[in-house]
Amino acid sequence: MERPLTRNIHPDRPPLNLKEYEMTGGYAAVRKVCGGGMSPAALQKLVQDSNLKGRGGAGFNTGIKWSLIPMGDQAPHPKYLIANADEMEPGTFKDRVLLEGNPHQLIEGMILAAYAIQAEVAYVFLRWAYHKAADLIRKSIQEAYDAGYLGKDILGSGFHLDMHLHTGVGRYMCGEETALLNALEGKRATPRAKPPFPQISGLFGKPTIVNNVETLCCVPHIVNNGADWFKGLSYSEDGGTKLYGVSGKVKRPGAWELPMGVTMRELIEEHAGGMKNGVQLKGVLPGGASTDFLTTQHLDIKMDYKSVAAAGSRLGTGTMIVMDSETCPVGFVHNLQHFFAQESCGWCTPCREGLPWVEKILLSLEKGDGTPEDLELLNMHTQFLGPGNTFCALAPGAMEPLQSALKYFRDDFEKHIEHKKCPYD
Repeated sequence: MERPLTRNIHPDRPPLNLKEYEMTGGYAAVRKVCGGGMSPAALQKLVQDSNLKGRGGAGFNTGIKWSLIPMGDQAPHPKYLIANADEMEPGTFKDRVLLEGNPHQLIEGMILAAYAIQAEVAYVFLRWAYHKAADLIRKSIQEAYDAGYLGKDILGSGFHLDMHLHTGVGRYMCGEETALLNALEGKRATPRAKPPFPQISGLFGKPTIVNNVETLCCVPHIVNNGADWFKGLSYSEDGGTKLYGVSGKVKRPGAWELPMGVTMRELIEEHAGGMKNGVQLKGVLPGGASTDFLTTQHLDIKMDYKSVAAAGSRLGTGTMIVMDSETCPVGFVHNLQHFFAQESCGWCTPCREGLPWVEKILLSLEKGDGTPEDLELLNMHTQFLGPGNTFCALAPGAMEPLQSALKYFRDDFEKHIEHKKCPYD
């Protein structure tokens, strides 16, 4: 089984420096594109044909996203490329594996993506808490400059690219691409109205592409091996491999690079070793904290975008949070809503006012003070804070675990009301 993203990542040794990375085939894709005269349009088409979909959760075809950038002499300049490394989704740690394990892979992917859209400036927007990754990225960027892979006239191609590291302020909101742009400009991290989309008017009003770390890391391998090879790695119509993660009361929590479309059952039972002794699986958030619960009836679905959506949830980041039979679903969801309410930027009223209200209702249920009317209020909020009613996707994402918990674990909510306490205490 091929694992292009993680084959050079070994937990027991430091990440590869530039020379070591080159010895494993690193920067061959940059030499092939910049030194070999591949056109930006050809690179965009190659990535589009590979069916690489955004690994940050949206699942949009990466090559098509790039194709929306204005090209040619009349296009606004400078253009920008941003790697979204602000990994703050609860339960998600896949990008950290790549950032700390092989930073040159990300830098190479960013050079190729910047070439494809003819961007002159690139930023790595990094989560503030990833101090180790920050040190490694700074060092690797300097190595790439020294080797001529960054800077002026890269490999004699006439293509110029400057790259910078920017650490975020530690707010979940910064992971939303337009709030990220505001933060990068030194403004309050609030979302922007769309349209205009960042591809047309992004950072400092110029054309901008924001891609997830894992997405960008796939690009060198597509260039080196081709679109058909990348599609052949997958068990589904979505191309490539995927970094999947499992956390919770499993025997071996962790992250693994596997073919896109591996089943949830294989992830939990084989790679994560199954549930710890004495507990059973009760529910799973398949793609991080802002996805709908799935249950044991869904274990055999493929972990790809279409299959997970058909089951009523989202693939999201592909890093699942497992809830066991000894964990209270009400307390579990309350913990998530506390996080989302705390991280709301306050830009729109439904999110600013609604999320704290949801949190307070769930807390009253946990304390034994809940009433049947509280369940109706929670249901109401899942509608009023749903898609289309807020400025960005933070509140709708927060409602996904709540609405699915009310669907699958309603008896647990009702027991809190009936017994006037949490039945799991």
